[in-house]
Amino acid sequence: MKKIAYIFLLISICSFGQAIRKYSNEFMNIGVDAAALGMSNAVTAHTNDVNSGYWNPAGLLGLEDGQVAIMHASYFANIAQYDYAAYAKPIDNESAWGMSIIRFGVDDILNTTQLIDANGNIDYNRISKFSTADYGMTFSYARKLQLPGFQYGVNAKVIRRVIGNFANSWGFGLDVGFQFEHDDWHFGLMLRDITTTYNIWNINEEEYNKIKGTVAGQNQELPESTEITIPKAQFGMSKKFEFHNETSLLASGNLNMQFVRNNDLISTSLVSIDPAIGFEYGYTDLVFLRAGVGNFQNVTQIDNSKKVGFQPNIGLGFKYKGIQMDYALTDLGNQSAALYSNIFSVKVDLSIFR
Repeated sequence: MKKIAYIFLLISICSFGQAIRKYSNEFMNIGVDAAALGMSNAVTAHTNDVNSGYWNPAGLLGLEDGQVAIMHASYFANIAQYDYAAYAKPIDNESAWGMSIIRFGVDDILNTTQLIDANGNIDYNRISKFSTADYGMTFSYARKLQLPGFQYGVNAKVIRRVIGNFANSWGFGLDVGFQFEHDDWHFGLMLRDITTTYNIWNINEEEYNKIKGTVAGQNQELPESTEITIPKAQFGMSKKFEFHNETSLLASGNLNMQFVRNNDLISTSLVSIDPAIGFEYGYTDLVFLRAGVGNFQNVTQIDNSKKVGFQPNIGLGFKYKGIQMDYALTDLGNQSAALYSNIFSVKVDLSIFR
């Protein structure tokens, strides 16, 4: 057991040493807002509230007053906790700003690297605990363009990642988003990490050497300290249909693009594309039912054949006098390795306090 713990920690720290990785800072891609998650994140085109700072900062221009939002989710049988909070408000009729913070963490991890003392005796008093946590702080600005129907937004991101006393890092990056509206059709483009996001790791050499020295046969050099997140893009379109009986249907779709070859439904040497679609049925702008499907992947079976996997999501929401509460059930069934999670979020228009 001790050896397994040593190897796990050693591999975790060594993984930071890859200078360019296909997947980095993935906690920033989980998503926020139960309303959006219930629609499989297909909200790039029509997002227009405080959560737009995450999905597409251009959408912040849809705010009429200040808003706050919070969300909590648990993953992996409540082992990992995911929390989010955001605030945004208009500056004037042409611009808006916002800020948000995300934390994804696992707390109270047992550190058994010193379980056995120098004489080979097991000493449970030598067990300590540590936490690993990732933080993403985003500062957003949005403004209308002179072209009718066009608006844009920019995110500046600060990433902080901590693994107990073993390692920590700071990272910085930029996002740019655009939205366009024409004849009740909405279009959106979100470019994430356009400059690439750099994480600079500071590894505690003393702790690293303790782990390295306790695993037989290890001769691992101290890993490199730079980690780079490559750009991603999302293109979306949506339209809301209003019906005479005070009901509505919002239909939206996304093309989520990564500029590497992977297992997405459409995969080339230039770009890989994962489509997503979502629907929201609303009644009197009071009650909402949502559904979506995304995360389409070509999954290799035991016999080397390919099967298309996907992730369905459902959700519901309730809005009354500026307070909106939303729920989403994601990762349904066995289409995802993460099983399922219950997501709750709240959004408040601050105008109700005036």
